[in-house]
Amino acid sequence: RERLFDAGGRRNYLCAMPVFLLPPEIVFPHPEHADPDGLLAVGGDLSEERLLAAYAQGIFPWFEDDASPILWWSLDPRPIIEPAKIHLPRRLARVVKSEKFTVGFDTDFQGVISGCALARRTYATGTWITDAMIRAYVRLHHAGFAHSVECRLDGRLVGGLYGVSLGRAFFGESMFHLEPDASKTAFVHLARLLASWDFHFIDCQQPTPHVERFGAVNIPRAKYLDRLAAALEYQAVIGPWG
Repeated sequence: RERLFDAGGRRNYLCAMPVFLLPPEIVFPHPEHADPDGLLAVGGDLSEERLLAAYAQGIFPWFEDDASPILWWSLDPRPIIEPAKIHLPRRLARVVKSEKFTVGFDTDFQGVISGCALARRTYATGTWITDAMIRAYVRLHHAGFAHSVECRLDGRLVGGLYGVSLGRAFFGESMFHLEPDASKTAFVHLARLLASWDFHFIDCQQPTPHVERFGAVNIPRAKYLDRLAAALEYQAVIGPWG
């Protein structure tokens, strides 16, 4: 067992399998080489080219803070939601139908990702949306691959979500809310838009009770990679989506 890092009380990542150290070139090992927790590789950078290459191979970055090495993951199984099959609870359906929130796309990406970074999580302390991550995804947004959904109440940003789009796949990253149901409303509007564009799935990356309530299903990584390959046969809907 190899200790990857240990600094200042941060989480210690211990793995019983080899973890790949990425070279300067933009290459990744096959996701099947990830350890049982999904950790695949360490190192590299958050350049636009590397991030897009990672998503195209079913890999995503997630690490503790800017003092930590970049960790790359590919979980098995993988939770996905088919946009046309989203589960909409009755109470939330009433909220969405009431048009309580004004919903927009790509109108304030910086505000949304900053809101996600500040959001409190019941399952973790601090945030994995570091300053470096914010800068990286803002660059992806300007390049047309990262998108946000905003919910406003009386003109004030009160919730939203962001993620990355390639082909007909959307990779959800994070969401936040300052008012009840704001982020959920954003997600419903996203799913409806993606369904209208015949997107194959929303990649939820990690299983949580929140995405399960929307109808996420866990599929084996091998099947996920097959579905991802099929989705990437289509041209990306490069933003802005507003």
